Amino acid sequence: MPKSYDNIQTKLKSSPRTWLITGVAGFIGSNLLETLLKIDQKVVGLDNFATGIQHNLDEVQSLVSNEQWQQFTFIKGDIRNLETCKHACNGVDYVLHQAALGSVPRSIEDPLTTNENNISGFLNMLVAAKDTEVQRFVYAASSSTYGDHPDLPKVEEKIGKPLSPYAVTKLVNEIYAEVFAKTYNFKTIGLRYFNIFGQRQDPNGAYAAVIPKWFAGLIKNETVYINGDGKTSRDFCFIENCVQANLLAATVEDEAATNQVYNIAFGERTTLNELYNLIKERVVDINETAKEAKPQYRDFRAGDVHHSLADISKAKKLIGYEPQFSVKKGLDRAAEWYMKNLGN
Repeated sequence: MPKSYDNIQTKLKSSPRTWLITGVAGFIGSNLLETLLKIDQKVVGLDNFATGIQHNLDEVQSLVSNEQWQQFTFIKGDIRNLETCKHACNGVDYVLHQAALGSVPRSIEDPLTTNENNISGFLNMLVAAKDTEVQRFVYAASSSTYGDHPDLPKVEEKIGKPLSPYAVTKLVNEIYAEVFAKTYNFKTIGLRYFNIFGQRQDPNGAYAAVIPKWFAGLIKNETVYINGDGKTSRDFCFIENCVQANLLAATVEDEAATNQVYNIAFGERTTLNELYNLIKERVVDINETAKEAKPQYRDFRAGDVHHSLADISKAKKLIGYEPQFSVKKGLDRAAEWYMKNLGN
């Protein structure tokens, strides 16, 4: 474990704080919850179960002690309601705002609902956190903000034009956060996630992410589809790296590190063809027939960028981010979970 991350966990254990996680029943939210409860923090969770699932919370409960679980308060509610947001923020030290409607295709099909959740809901949370005097507001930003900017690797200061309604909402989040910093002296940090993956990422549904979908397909002998020619590449980032970044961002003491956005990734590119083979190698251990599986290629998706790679030097320098899990190491961990949960 990186020294800065180890230090902050030790410090938090000896002096627990109160955290609010929005979207707590989702993939990233539930992993944040698990880590915080394991280091004896008090956590408030908010979710409306639009994309989050109760099973994620049940699994976290099974992984922590009864005493730790008692430190968790769940609120079923919607970030589109300002009063709900204020109630959730009351008495909280740090907000980890993960609630959003993800997915580029979903935003193209239904831009209005994406806007309501990702912009109106985000603004409600900002106002609520400011009004209740939360110390730090850390939010899930997105690599989609880079849009059509051609440079690789992506550096925080250079972005292009958004390529989807989803990308527009994530860019607006950053603008709002910056305005709240300047206008109200309210401390925010945005984390531009690059293709986060890992345990509890849902393989079901039309908008499922590629890694859980492919694990499920190969485990169950279903056809796996690759959009485009498979040479498209992404900077895949294991969930534990993402959790580390959130805790570091929330607690960083250097004032210069606040009111910033950071790339959160591993800093390496993997093509979809390479990713498919890496997942297949791991699934073959429990499903030998997967050895013969071949992906089916189809058209590129509208709104998708062809290549993505993050420069993570800013996060390393200012918040002490040191990702510990490469794609291969992360897939090993993820494979254990998918085989246990899908392999029956």
